[in-house]
Amino acid sequence: MTRAKVFQLGLLILALGAIGYGGFRLLGFDDLPAGIAAESLLVILLVGWIGSYLLRVFTGNMTFMEQRRRYRKAYEDLTDGQIQERLDAMSEEDRQQLLEDIESENESL
Repeated sequence: MTRAKVFQLGLLILALGAIGYGGFRLLGFDDLPAGIAAESLLVILLVGWIGSYLLRVFTGNMTFMEQRRRYRKAYEDLTDGQIQERLDAMSEEDRQQLLEDIESENESL
């Protein structure tokens, strides 16, 4: 997260607190109870936001992980396609030789 985003998020939280305080004042709360109610509301929102973040972390549904899965699948599809094209372009004798080479390497391991 960039500094600008952190600054914007801080201003948003400050504005939400002010709006909550004003809203509770309009509902008839006195100064102190309105402040406490607005602060309590912000704490509840913060705990909910942190809980949703932790849920995404533990289930692996974060943006980076999803992006990584998509890139990995695209890479595998591309490389599998290239390998299949090379295999299709080989003659039957070259394929047999390749299979024999792979079998001999597996036996040596």
